[in-house]
Amino acid sequence: MLILWYKEGPSPRTWWGMVRTSTDDGITWTSPERLPTGILGPIKNKPVQLPDGTILSPSSVETSQSWKVHIEKSLDSGKTWKVIPVDSGTKFNVIQPTILLHPDNKVQILCRSKNNAIVQAFSRDDGNTWGKLTRTELANPNSGIDAVTLKDGWFILVYNPTIQGDEDRARLNVAISKDGMEWKDALILENESKGEFSYPAVIQTSDGRINIAYTYNRVNIKHVVLEERPDL
Repeated sequence: MLILWYKEGPSPRTWWGMVRTSTDDGITWTSPERLPTGILGPIKNKPVQLPDGTILSPSSVETSQSWKVHIEKSLDSGKTWKVIPVDSGTKFNVIQPTILLHPDNKVQILCRSKNNAIVQAFSRDDGNTWGKLTRTELANPNSGIDAVTLKDGWFILVYNPTIQGDEDRARLNVAISKDGMEWKDALILENESKGEFSYPAVIQTSDGRINIAYTYNRVNIKHVVLEERPDL
C-alpha cells in the first residue's frame, strides 16, 4: 500500500494534514481524508517504518512565537496516531525534522533551525521518548534538509552548508556519516555566488541508487542519482 500525506490550508501556521492511499502502485487513489485533530502528518520529510511495522512521522509546528518539532507515531499503518513531543522546553527554534535509524532501537532526528546550525535529538526506545535537542557542527541557514539511512547502515544528508546571510541557499552539499555524529562532505551538488538550491529530498530505491531532488532557483526541480560507494 502507498500512503500520500499532504497539507491543505493558507499557510504553515494554519494548515491541516490530509491523507490518501493506493493499493495499485499509485494508479488509483482513495478519496482525500483529513487527519485527526492535532495530527499534521509529516512536515516536509518522509516517515520511516520500523521492523515491527510502527510508523514514525517527523512533524513540526510553526507559530509566531516559536518553532517546535514532534513525532507522530502509528502502530496500525496510519489508522490512529499518537503525538510524541521532542524537548518541548527547548530554546532552539526547529522545524522539519528528518529521521535516521540506528541499531538497538536508537533513533535520531536532524532539524532545520533558526540558529545557524542543524539541531539534533536522540531516542533510545524506538522514538517513544526523546533527549534534549542539541546543536551539531553542521551549518544551516534556516533551510530545509533531508537525510536517509542507507541499506548498509551509513547515513546520507543533503543540506545547505552555510549560515544565514552567508550565500544562504546558493550552495548545496551531500554529507555522509557512519554514526550520525561525525559528518563528511562527500559531494557538492551546487556552489554558486547567488541563487537558491533548497528543500532537498533523498531516498534510496530498491536498486540501491540514491535519488536526490531539490528546487532549482524555485523555478525547476533537479533530480540527481548517485551510486552507493562501499569504499567511502
